[in-house]
Amino acid sequence: QVQLAESGGGLVQAGGSLRLSCVASGRSSFSAYTMGWFRQAPGKEREFVAAITWSGGSTYYAEPVKGRFTISRVNAKNAGYLQMNSLKSEDTAVYYCAIKYGAWSSSQYEYGNWGQGTQVTVSS
Repeated sequence: QVQLAESGGGLVQAGGSLRLSCVASGRSSFSAYTMGWFRQAPGKEREFVAAITWSGGSTYYAEPVKGRFTISRVNAKNAGYLQMNSLKSEDTAVYYCAIKYGAWSSSQYEYGNWGQGTQVTVSS
């Protein structure tokens, strides 16, 4: 079992940047998992943001964040990251990291382990 903990959220002005971190702990190896980032805005469904394969060799992004967000990971540190640039008010949400075995997916239902989330608020 792997536990995940996000950090790095906060309040930022539109156009600014934030870097979210997701640190894994537990008996299983973080490097065995595909990692994803999701977000949930008030009154909305949780949505896919980005995913990265276990090796970090392939990354995938939702259309609204392409070109602005970058997902990465450092398996030696049991950590994953989401660099968010050119933030917009519509990026305001609670951001979650999650992991799954096997191929990447944009479906939250395929991810079995989740962090508690970190709030990102973008003021316009």
